[in-house]
Amino acid sequence: MSISRHALFGKLGATLFRSIESATAFSKLRGNPYIELAHWLHQLLAQSDSDLHRIVRHCGISRELLERDLQTALAALPSGASALTDFSHHVETAIERAWVVATLAFGDGRIRGAWLMAALVETPELRRLLLAISPEFGKIAVDSLHDALPAWIAGSPEAEDAPYDQSDFSSAVPGEASGALAASVKGAALAQFCADLTARARAGEIDPVVGREVEIRTMIDVLLRRRQNNPLLTGDAGVGKTAVVEGLARAIAAGEVPPKLADVRLLSLDVGALLAGASMKGEFEARLKSVLEEAAKSSAPVVLFVDEIHTLVGAGGQAGTGDAANLLKPALARGTLRTIGATTWAEYKRHIEKDPALTRRFQVLQIAEPEEPSAIDMVRGLARTLASHHGVVVLDEAIRAAVTLSHRYIPSRQLPDKAISLLDTACARVALSQHAPPRELQRIRERLQAARVEAELLGNEVRIGLGSEAALADVKATIATLELEERVVENAWQAQSDVAKALAHAREVESERAAAAGPEAEVRDRAAIALETLRELERTLSNLQADTPFVFPEVGETIVADIVSDWTGIPVGRMITDEVSAVQVLPATLAARVIGQPDALQQIGERVQTARAGLADPRKPLGVFLLAGPSGVGKTETALALAEALYGGEQNLITINMSEYQEAHTVSGLKGAPPGYVGYGDGGVLTEAVRRRPYSVVLLDEIEKAHGDVHEMFYQVLDKGYMEDGDGRYIDFRNTTILMTSNVGSDLTASLCADEMLAPDFDGLRSALSTELLKAFPAAFLGRVTLVPYRPLGSDSLARIVRLHLDRVVRRMADNNRITLSYAAEVVDYIVARCLVQETGARLLIGFIEQHVLPRLARQWLDAFAAKSALTHMTIEVTDPAAAPVEALVVRSSCHE
Repeated sequence: MSISRHALFGKLGATLFRSIESATAFSKLRGNPYIELAHWLHQLLAQSDSDLHRIVRHCGISRELLERDLQTALAALPSGASALTDFSHHVETAIERAWVVATLAFGDGRIRGAWLMAALVETPELRRLLLAISPEFGKIAVDSLHDALPAWIAGSPEAEDAPYDQSDFSSAVPGEASGALAASVKGAALAQFCADLTARARAGEIDPVVGREVEIRTMIDVLLRRRQNNPLLTGDAGVGKTAVVEGLARAIAAGEVPPKLADVRLLSLDVGALLAGASMKGEFEARLKSVLEEAAKSSAPVVLFVDEIHTLVGAGGQAGTGDAANLLKPALARGTLRTIGATTWAEYKRHIEKDPALTRRFQVLQIAEPEEPSAIDMVRGLARTLASHHGVVVLDEAIRAAVTLSHRYIPSRQLPDKAISLLDTACARVALSQHAPPRELQRIRERLQAARVEAELLGNEVRIGLGSEAALADVKATIATLELEERVVENAWQAQSDVAKALAHAREVESERAAAAGPEAEVRDRAAIALETLRELERTLSNLQADTPFVFPEVGETIVADIVSDWTGIPVGRMITDEVSAVQVLPATLAARVIGQPDALQQIGERVQTARAGLADPRKPLGVFLLAGPSGVGKTETALALAEALYGGEQNLITINMSEYQEAHTVSGLKGAPPGYVGYGDGGVLTEAVRRRPYSVVLLDEIEKAHGDVHEMFYQVLDKGYMEDGDGRYIDFRNTTILMTSNVGSDLTASLCADEMLAPDFDGLRSALSTELLKAFPAAFLGRVTLVPYRPLGSDSLARIVRLHLDRVVRRMADNNRITLSYAAEVVDYIVARCLVQETGARLLIGFIEQHVLPRLARQWLDAFAAKSALTHMTIEVTDPAAAPVEALVVRSSCHE
């Protein structure tokens, strides 16, 4: 009578079962065609403790020699196989004989390592193989082994092993190798491969879920169906799909669900654990099937949650054998197994939607990214957990800032995940500031260490006559300065730290007092005293911090902004500046940088103010402007200034040169290639830029040079505030400000404004330009944009531009070289007079400065540097206004040796 292989393997203890699984993977890794006894013994010996270790120790077997012999035996096995064939005959015989020994000789209902070794040394055929592997096994005495084994293995961890029982385990797939071994004892598959979310919720290990009540109720509606009761949650990574399921677990634990779900166990299936170690064909499917069967037969109703469910599609299957999804379909269709899946929309389309039979078994539920108000409520629900974990105080302003700033400046991630991550980091930084030296002190100490090393090297050079005394003196002076800075910063940090600790203690005492409140009058008196003490400590800490806070008593808006600045490189000040105040003075802010266009800047500022007040159409971009005028009058500079004022910096300016899109087929370059074309999936230049930076200024330079199809492509953006890219995604343009520049009508503008006294007003110039623009753009396009004409620059404006750029040079000289640079008023007049600005605008002025002024300044500085002279002051003067720049411009300098 033949004995079922699965019955035998089902009697293995957990330690032997794990070791034979490891032997399977080990054999496959080495390219051996069969799993031999040497593989199994090698993996058993690799365990931290087992029956085999104790037998080896009691019999005086040399562990070193045994391991060497095993390596030799493994090296002698045939290799190069592309796949495993089966277990060797000796392995099956060993398990069969070990089962006989376990049951008949020791009355044990499972096979453990001691019974396996007894079978190996007592069976002649197996003993010869064992001695061939290592002669050291000859030290095991056969005659007295049965009597000695119980004492040798006393206390072994294998004593706690349960057998892998054959009950509830499905028959193997025909023709599969025995790597798909046996199922665990009843219910153990669920325990091994699943996590009980309801048990975690009852234990208080799941954070509160706020703002997803509608999604949770919708999911409950689907679960209560008789058939097709399987919700599939889709949404971008980080929007809270898993949190919705955890919210359901909390609702079940709190009894806030209908009776049919009251006793449900919500189990999260670990797909990684299912796949781990499943090296033999069919082993993964066997594990999954055991999970499904145990879930269906469980006494308490089970709902399985499979996160990243798309990983099951194709998992475990080989060509012609199907995959895990095919095992799910029957159970899902019958309604005997309720399953909640979660995946991103992209993965759903790529993997699941292509299988209609699987798709119809699920009810898709979209989990959208929450709006800012909802995200703030969600983060508030976690604020107490974060505060308790880090031991800090979290202010409401920090929660609001985490949501607002992350939504604006971290577009690559989704709310609420990015806001939670930001607030968590802010809490960690505050906790660190209360217990560790500040970054400023660490930087000073690093610079001080480097300076001391440099001083030591220079001192050695001076002693042997190769170094400079002056250089050494400079380094020593630097060390003295840094030591002074270190003392100042350390004292300030210690003072702030002491007050912060006192404040934290006072807050803790006040919190405990409020929790154990006494009589009402007494409570009021003590509360007033306690609050006054808190306010006094807060004022003291604020005075000590001034502009250099080293210790933070709570998580506030500034800390959150500081972290966003570290992540994105955007200056902190621009993030925490009141946006309303910035928009309120926007025309004046733009005018400080863009010279000579007050009417145009006023028009742009008013439209942006209207949008910020919530009076503009919320479905459209904040503003769409067509800046028409001659070259070099400030159109591009307006875009740079607007990005600086509204969005925190020039890095939030997206510039597209429309002269590159003069052909109809170039439309795909902006929005992405359609399916089937080269470049599909790479995204478009414009759509990808806006998707990554939805809060930005979009500059479409020289829009008149683009093809007509390109103009029509923008109709959807101008009307509805979004554009569909080549992948079918909707790119949101509602938070962008779109500027288009054009030189159409420049000659007309120049002729109308040639005489400043007779030039038309802003509205008159716009009306005159409209006729010219209709020759280049369709009326439907012009009707969707706001025309903003730019005038040619007058002499006063040109002089202001020259001063603006010369002042920038003055600042660079002071910052980079510590040189005071000045220039005479005649220099400005000379540059304006020498530049023919009617054709090139202010660009010629800037080019003149770069060509004639900057090289002279650079030459003076380089000459002084070569002569080892330190320049202190430089002056630009004009000697002869009628001469050429080479003779007219003179740079005078003064220095000290």
